[in-house]
Amino acid sequence: MALNPQVAASSGFRRRPGPELLTGDPLALLAFIRQAMEDANEDETGPALPLPVVVDVDTSGVPCRLYATKADAPVLVYLHGGGWCYGSIETVDRFCRRVADRSGCAVLSVDYRLAPEHPFPAALLDVDTVLDYIRKSGTGLGVDPARIAIGGDSAGGHLAAVAARRQRDAATPLDFQVLIYPVIDPLLSSESYTSLGSYGLDRSSMKLAWETFIPSAADRMTPDAAPLAADLSGLPPALIQTAEYDVLRDEGADYADALLAAGVPVVHTRYMGVSHGFARKIGTIDDARVAADQVAASLRAALTF
Repeated sequence: MALNPQVAASSGFRRRPGPELLTGDPLALLAFIRQAMEDANEDETGPALPLPVVVDVDTSGVPCRLYATKADAPVLVYLHGGGWCYGSIETVDRFCRRVADRSGCAVLSVDYRLAPEHPFPAALLDVDTVLDYIRKSGTGLGVDPARIAIGGDSAGGHLAAVAARRQRDAATPLDFQVLIYPVIDPLLSSESYTSLGSYGLDRSSMKLAWETFIPSAADRMTPDAAPLAADLSGLPPALIQTAEYDVLRDEGADYADALLAAGVPVVHTRYMGVSHGFARKIGTIDDARVAADQVAASLRAALTF
């Protein structure tokens, strides 16, 4: 299928770094990318859907934003993408609003610490803190601490996959996981890196993201970094969404297959004609709204028991 023209059009909203940044200080380039993503966010994601509850909260020192339409609802803990180095609560705000509205579940979006200022395992520890807070104090947030899902896109999908396994190992299993084009393979070994590197995300940018997040090559091969290095049995059921024109496409599919082989129920949907990052662009890409609604329907089926 050809690349959706909406994808190409949406890429025009974001400023691109000049040659002086590409060849200069890496921290200056990172600062530029962070700001460019925030500056383009409203054009990419559209107007904010009003909800009864949209409130910034502190969960034992980790800032989050809660979206809810009713009290005592199940909760999706959501982790934004951005190569563990950029992105924010704001860049997934419209996606989280739509999921909360369509699912009837609360969504708690996590402003986890970013690399390189806070390298591995800081982000994972923040997720652990948030999940522990919900279990102990979720009723104070107006959510049901007995029904918890976790999800995220890209690097956030990676954190969600690892957190689901860590929670299983801690005997506090989660009920569901939503992985949107998740980062899985620190070796960048899948064929899609070779065939799809001209559609935005490429091997060199992912290599830099991994090295920035986890400077130690040895640490990148541990289960807390490489989800396929872990025993996957007993993990919560999963919805995995991948994109046709995304270098992460094959590793997301491989993870879906590995979960199935371990006996974990999985729905894997490949969205055709779109590239990495499409799902948060609610305002400009039709399939982003379809993806959000699939997430919402899956949460309703998994958590409204």
